[in-house]
Amino acid sequence: MNGAPETHKFWLDGPAGKLEAVLDTPADGEIRGAAVVCHPHPQHGGTMHNKVAHTLARTFVRTGMAALRFNFRGTEGSEGRYDNGKGELGDALAAIEWMRDEYPDGPLWLAGFSFGAAISIRAAASTKVDGLVSVAPAVYRFAKGLKRQPTCPWLVVQGDEDELVAVDETIEWLNGLEPGPELIIIEGAEHFFHGRLNDLRTAVMEFCQRHCE
Repeated sequence: MNGAPETHKFWLDGPAGKLEAVLDTPADGEIRGAAVVCHPHPQHGGTMHNKVAHTLARTFVRTGMAALRFNFRGTEGSEGRYDNGKGELGDALAAIEWMRDEYPDGPLWLAGFSFGAAISIRAAASTKVDGLVSVAPAVYRFAKGLKRQPTCPWLVVQGDEDELVAVDETIEWLNGLEPGPELIIIEGAEHFFHGRLNDLRTAVMEFCQRHCE
């Protein structure tokens, strides 16, 4: 895709009030699917403007999808208060339903980073999506004990020098899933993928292209 994405800022209705949102769409106007991206922990500076969340959204746009980012409840201008992952799951589901209504004919993908990855895993296990991308998922705090796992194509990406989400814990958790997702470990990458966002983009792009045919 050539040209910068079209960007539209708006508010969507969440279960605890209005949620700030940004929708990026391909510059050529041809939309072949939709994606929702969940940001990292709101009590540790995470917002929809986080670089990893932004990279995920723009990667989906490069594949021809409309990409929605939103601020969880209580984050920046979004209404409501932080709810330790419980209410945030409701926010994610509301964003998914909004995108499903806007783009009913194409595939719907879900992605998230850290806290947002854990929330999106739980969301994908409770509603139908066509693909899932989880970057450095904080599963032990926010997604452990799933009654069932997502059944869609699923990619997990993590750096082997992640200082916040231990790669060994992620591998241990994934080994307990059947069949489990595809796992890509980026050597030398830490939690926020400083200097390695291009590697992250490539991994996600290749996975999307394989599963969006």
